[in-house]
Amino acid sequence: MSQHVQVDAPRWTVLKFGGSSVSSRERWDNIGRIAAERAGEGRVLVVVSALSGVTNELQAIAGGVADARERVAGLVQRHCVFCTELGLLAEEVIGERLQVLRGLLDDPRANVRSLDWQAEVLAQGELLSSTLGAAYLRSRGLDFGWCDARDWLLARMLPNQSAWARRLSVSCHERSDADWRERFDAQPAPMLLTQGFIAAHPDGGSAVLGRGGSDTSAAYFGALLDARQVEIWTDVPGMFSADPREVPQARLLSRLDYAEAQEITTTGAKVLHPRSIAPCRDARVPIVIMDTAHPELAGTRIDREGQMVPGVKAVSQRNGIVLVSMESTGMWQQVGFLADVFELFKKHGLSVDLIGSSETNVTVSLDPGCTLVDGDVIASLSEDLSQVCGLKVIAPCAAITLVGLGMRSLLHRLSDIWDTFGRERVHLISQSSNDLNLTFVVDEAQAHGMIPKLHAALIAGGAMPVEDERVFGPSWTDLQGTASMRPPRWWENERQRRNLLERAALGTPAYAYHLPTVRARARSLKAVGGVDRCFYAVKANSHTEILRALVAEGFGLECVSQAELEHVFTAVPGLPPEQVLFTPSFAPIGEYRAALQRGVTTTLDNVEILERWPETFAGHRGWLRLDLGRGEGHHDKVKTGGKRSKFGLPLDRLEAFMASARRVGFVVDGLHCHLGSGVDSPAHWRQVLLELCGIAQSLGGIRSLDIGGGLPVPYRAEDAPFDVAAWEASLVAVREQYPDFELVIEPGRYLVAESGVLLARATQVVDKQGVRRVGLDVGMNALLRPTLYDAWHDVVNLDRGHGEAAEDDATGLFDVVGPICESGDVFGRSRRLPADTAPDDVMLLADAGAYGMSMANTYNLRPLPREDVLDD
Repeated sequence: MSQHVQVDAPRWTVLKFGGSSVSSRERWDNIGRIAAERAGEGRVLVVVSALSGVTNELQAIAGGVADARERVAGLVQRHCVFCTELGLLAEEVIGERLQVLRGLLDDPRANVRSLDWQAEVLAQGELLSSTLGAAYLRSRGLDFGWCDARDWLLARMLPNQSAWARRLSVSCHERSDADWRERFDAQPAPMLLTQGFIAAHPDGGSAVLGRGGSDTSAAYFGALLDARQVEIWTDVPGMFSADPREVPQARLLSRLDYAEAQEITTTGAKVLHPRSIAPCRDARVPIVIMDTAHPELAGTRIDREGQMVPGVKAVSQRNGIVLVSMESTGMWQQVGFLADVFELFKKHGLSVDLIGSSETNVTVSLDPGCTLVDGDVIASLSEDLSQVCGLKVIAPCAAITLVGLGMRSLLHRLSDIWDTFGRERVHLISQSSNDLNLTFVVDEAQAHGMIPKLHAALIAGGAMPVEDERVFGPSWTDLQGTASMRPPRWWENERQRRNLLERAALGTPAYAYHLPTVRARARSLKAVGGVDRCFYAVKANSHTEILRALVAEGFGLECVSQAELEHVFTAVPGLPPEQVLFTPSFAPIGEYRAALQRGVTTTLDNVEILERWPETFAGHRGWLRLDLGRGEGHHDKVKTGGKRSKFGLPLDRLEAFMASARRVGFVVDGLHCHLGSGVDSPAHWRQVLLELCGIAQSLGGIRSLDIGGGLPVPYRAEDAPFDVAAWEASLVAVREQYPDFELVIEPGRYLVAESGVLLARATQVVDKQGVRRVGLDVGMNALLRPTLYDAWHDVVNLDRGHGEAAEDDATGLFDVVGPICESGDVFGRSRRLPADTAPDDVMLLADAGAYGMSMANTYNLRPLPREDVLDD
């Protein structure tokens, strides 16, 4: 394309929406409202990604997985179900596109998985989402047109690119001529919808833009159209000075220059892909990052007017870094040594990120987020490099980066920060030549907890302030409205504190459970409209008194083992079988037989169990647990959906399961789905319920829909309690649409976590090279969650004040550890406690009522804690 020509035409606004923003009816309604508002300022182009998780499935299919046909069937069903949710007829709207998707498996190119065939496969996700989205928006009365991005974006063939990059990770032309603009403007609809991620290849086929392609597509369109601005709509309200999940006090970056934004995205921020900035920068088109769920928030604006004032704007961390350290006395003044070395990295397809060098050593980092770094590749590289130098591979590491203007001039003000890094093992320090970032590479295990410290010292603490309010906006906590919203906990009043001290005098460690708190949580859920039956997940805490209290509040009990089944029927005499669920995972077949013989509702989640033991299930009724292809939650280890999860039947096996059930004589009258724990968005359960309703309608004969549990708990002071009212509203809206199904929930942690505390005594207080540690007489054997999930539990010294102590001269930072002979035996790092904390002080670990005692063990032959129940 030739040089851009300014055309006298209405200005365009480009809006990009990602996978999470196009995967529910509610979000498409938001897209429609936002587009209609922008249409008042000119013409609108909406660029969309595929539905969440679809591109991952298409990548697997393009990669030649054995079950490709089953995966395609699952994608077909998911899009058909979504069409039903949108009130569309799938065959009319996307029937032809689904035929294309199916037909790609029979394409002769599939046998060799040619790159052009792979690109066609990968393109189908955006083509499907944009087609059904345009149809839905038109059905809502909006004047939307649809266009194929491959008619407008043309891939550029760059020198020295691999054949793979020229098809599956392309760059595009970003300057238009008058003819291009005239043709684009001639499309009649005032609002257009197109695809991200895809472009035309010069040979006429499809090409894809690679990771973050939808962001980059929007930037290309913005540059080609000389747009008023490009808006990237996502699930957060902009870029922040740190990851808000780790640093709730992280500040919104209200306005940035392109260069600083480039550094922040390149060094860890995931909200915007780094490749999307250059096209807009060169065309002088502003980029604005906005929150789809909260369009009223201003977001982050990136343009040439961004305030390039000195100071640290952001701190970030990238894990999984691999360091390759090359040592050779022969490299000094050896011409071409580095060229020879880097040629070997190129040979193995490895991109070098950071570089540090001396007369006899060159150390480089490899970022697995940008290149394929696995054991085989590293072994092959090592074999080649060993021919020219000594080699050491250091992994896993973390790269911690400070971003801001004028890092050189600010080095003298980093003295307090050197102390932080001085206690860690720093392998590499890299300062950018543009004076915008400073990066430290340390062992990944040592990096834990450093980002909050650095943010507190450099940004929140004002050690290196950027005072201009046009740079820093409100904190994440302020935006979420969660500042100081967690109400006082039951043990924080003086009477209960004395009571707990008396309990500790009887011996520690000991758990204490407050039954009024359990009852209050149960009643809050029983009052939720739209929910027909509530079950308690016994695995969270199986104490007899808690089970009886919850059954008295009208809860059933959900079990995952035969031992739990036997326990609940013993603990609650006369408990009717219909008040018990059995939802095992890979349990011995005898446990299923025992559950069915007791008459409890039993859940299956795979076809193989029916095929291997048909006689066990013949003549019985039960539920089917589904995996909707994705997992969510506060930690990877609590995500219970997606290919890597052992839970649930994938949608592409649903037809096979139902056929096998019919052959066996097993009647499926309920669907179950639990995708993870600690999910704080009501939209999550709404979406799960909508998908289950669609599937249930297609199957017929389904009476019950179980959306699982996983409701979050406010473990930290800045955490807001779960918004039960908003959750209720999201469920009621779906129930009004699908009134014929019974809605079931099965929370565990939400009911009991806040009721329990773990009492312990301090054993020793030790200072080791500036790190103060307080040891307890209880360890990870009694409360495994911090070790297993990096979970937070407040730590309180009951003898010297209760509640996390405020920062003053009478407090200090302590790592809180246990007596177990494992490095992971740590309850918390850098916790603020009274400075005079001493051996024999009574310590409290808060919110430990769920998955505490139920996971406890006698590792190191440490005894189990005592359990006390408080009923006042």
